[in-house]
Amino acid sequence: MTEAVRVDAWLWAIRVFKTRSAATTACRAGHVRVNGERAKAAQPVRVGDELRVRIDGFDRILVARQLLTKRVGAQVAAPAFEDRTPPREPVAQIAMRDRGAGRPTKRERREIDRLRGRD
Repeated sequence: MTEAVRVDAWLWAIRVFKTRSAATTACRAGHVRVNGERAKAAQPVRVGDELRVRIDGFDRILVARQLLTKRVGAQVAAPAFEDRTPPREPVAQIAMRDRGAGRPTKRERREIDRLRGRD
C-alpha cells in the first residue's frame, strides 16, 4: 500500500471532481489547500491530512482516512475521507417574475415583498 498519493489524483478518486484535469486545474488556481498550505497538483496526500477544497464558492473540509489512486464507486469512496464541512447557511430565494408576465397584482406584490423581507 502506498503511503502518499498525488492530491489531484486523490480528489478525483474520491469523486470530489468529475475529472482529474478538473482537480489539477483547481490546484493550479489555488482552490486546494493541504494542511493550510496551497497545494500543487503533485503534492502528496497522506492519511490524516486535512484538505480544503473550494467548489462553487464554498469550502469543503476533508480529512484523508484512506489513500486511493483509482476512481471508485461512491460507496467505496465514502470511507476514504471524513467530511468536516460545516452546514451551509440557507440562501434566500430571489423573487423573479417571468418575462412578459405583466405588472404584478397587489397580492403578488405583497408576496414578493414578504419573500424579500420587506413586510
